[in-house]
Amino acid sequence: MTRLSGYLLPTEKQAPADAEALSHKLLVRAGMIRQVGAGLWTWMPAGWRVHRRIVQIIREEMDAIGGQELLMPVLHPAELWQRSGRYAIPELLKLKDRKGADLVLAMTHEENITFHVASIVRSYRDLPLILYHFQTKERDEPRPRAAVLRTREFIMKDSYTFDRDREGLDASYEKHVGAYNRIFDRLGLEWYSVESDVGMMGGFGAHEFMAPCPAGEDEVALAPGYAANVEIASAQPQPVELPPALPAPEPAETPGLVTVAAVAGELGVPAGALLKAYPVIAGGELKLVMLRGDHRVNDIKLRNALGAEFRPAQAAEFEDRIGPAGYIGPVGAGVPILLDEGVAPGGYVTGANRPDAHLRGVEPGRDFAHERVDIRTVEAGDTVGGHAIRIEPAIEAGNIFKLGTRFSEPLGATYLDEAGSEQLIWMGCYGLGPARIAAAAVEQFADEHGIAWPRSIAPFDVELVGLGRDGTEERALAERLYGELREAGLDVLYDDRDLGPGAKFADAELLGVPLRLTVGRRTLEAGEIEAQVRRAREQRSVPLDGAADAAADLWRSLP
Repeated sequence: MTRLSGYLLPTEKQAPADAEALSHKLLVRAGMIRQVGAGLWTWMPAGWRVHRRIVQIIREEMDAIGGQELLMPVLHPAELWQRSGRYAIPELLKLKDRKGADLVLAMTHEENITFHVASIVRSYRDLPLILYHFQTKERDEPRPRAAVLRTREFIMKDSYTFDRDREGLDASYEKHVGAYNRIFDRLGLEWYSVESDVGMMGGFGAHEFMAPCPAGEDEVALAPGYAANVEIASAQPQPVELPPALPAPEPAETPGLVTVAAVAGELGVPAGALLKAYPVIAGGELKLVMLRGDHRVNDIKLRNALGAEFRPAQAAEFEDRIGPAGYIGPVGAGVPILLDEGVAPGGYVTGANRPDAHLRGVEPGRDFAHERVDIRTVEAGDTVGGHAIRIEPAIEAGNIFKLGTRFSEPLGATYLDEAGSEQLIWMGCYGLGPARIAAAAVEQFADEHGIAWPRSIAPFDVELVGLGRDGTEERALAERLYGELREAGLDVLYDDRDLGPGAKFADAELLGVPLRLTVGRRTLEAGEIEAQVRRAREQRSVPLDGAADAAADLWRSLP
């Protein structure tokens, strides 16, 4: 029985002073979460109910594709992470026990599950497998923000697939795509899946499941038939008008002009008619990255193009070999050059590799050799298939990766095939964040009065507000209706507190239960019960006779 008079729901009139995201403000004000420290949050009873409902939807769909639930520890021997090559990740929390043994607090569980499978699977007959769990993750997050959106401790569903070959992995991956599609539909969110970078997970393919909202930290590029995280998105750039071609590069004196805007203004050309230089060190080698002056380097795409981690080169590392900072260019540079694919044929302005000078009419290919790469950040208005893209923020609520043999190889996960030959197991991993899903729901559907939960994940199905005092006829009716609603299969929060209507209604709208029923003196007089659908605050009514069944029917019709 859930009576608000005895329920821990610490609502607040004001949002935390440091809260920027709407979900941060409302989850705190609605008494659903409470902060312990930077990036550390407690789920209060009502918030935990939301979390558990999300978890149950995920569990049901994972079981439906043959997933087997288990539970792995948060504390891991460091040796597993050292073997996988991920021990140096800065966000990985590292510690020692009293005997001096190195340990980690896991932010994900590829190493752990692969360790088990390596010791269990022997034959092709033992595969495929889908294993999953819900577990706390720890992360040494440098900038916690937005309450449960970016934290140092959180619960994730992660599942792992183990197959004989690439074909088997592809099948397991598609099973998860289908399961995730059904999960997000059942959650009641606005969502889409996008291509994404594999990041620290490694492997060769990944998708993210995104919930669009202003608080999202990711940016998604969208066009008809196309969706990708801006981290990896590719598109045709908007054209730029280039100056007339020249038979050979010509010098232009540009004393003191070291910015794209200043040089473009002085020479009377658009910023996109310049090629800007970005010297980097990758694999111990100096390389020069070139792109249009009006474009931005995408570090993730550049890392992928280089096939290695990189860092910006310091002036002392390139000035003697190429030229002074602010004036370097590709002509005669004497180092490998990566040219962005967004640079169209024609003559451009570049640095002249000497102080206070640039070159006009520099043509890629004719005047310098290069390797073509896609390393720029797409912009709104670029096109895919002739359609302009738009870019919008979104919350990453789930992700899936084709790991291949990224972890099975260093951790020795193999099997014997039909011919008795040893083969590496092919893996996939698949994550979902219940806390991020809850925050996304708040962001997408809240209004100026509070939260408006989707029916499938709301903390309660119905909030019953009783306005009469003890001993009145209307209080007796509210008590009876509370029992009837529960018998009808509804999960009911009954506000039986000795407060005025205004305070009760304000808390109800803040909490965001999908359907509110109000029983007061007017109920008896009118012969019907006031009902409010929380989404859009739509007013309805249900008859007194058969009120519980009518309320259940109304609830089932809600989004």
